[in-house]
Amino acid sequence: MDSELRRAVVVTLGELGRSDDWRDRADAGHGLAGFAEMREAVEPLLALVLDPGDTFVTRRTAEGLLRRKDRAGLTVVASALAVADDGHADWIHTAIVDVFSVCSEDLDEALRLCEELSGDADDRVALGARRLHEGLAVVDPVLRPA
Repeated sequence: MDSELRRAVVVTLGELGRSDDWRDRADAGHGLAGFAEMREAVEPLLALVLDPGDTFVTRRTAEGLLRRKDRAGLTVVASALAVADDGHADWIHTAIVDVFSVCSEDLDEALRLCEELSGDADDRVALGARRLHEGLAVVDPVLRPA
């Protein structure tokens, strides 16, 4: 893995995420989600999940983070959800339903990770993880184990 190239991509996507065009910001958020485990990507991702200019950016970025189905993606979404206004929270919840309404196993793992994150030392992450857990708990997935 070439860490210098990965950092360069994060920097470039971060710059795209500051564009005046909502389409550029949405694409940047979706792309940056793939790098959520990198410290350098966290702040730009948070800014895009809470984009003040267009809630499509919020939905696209949150969806990309949630589709990772891992601790890094859930942590960023939880951190954003802790401070999100009602409008942003609604679009984050839409992304939650879109991602986790298919497979119960994915939902169960996300719930488990949120339970762990609710005890995080960072109060913002802990609060957001509890809110994320509440949003996940009402999802009714289509596919369940036989």
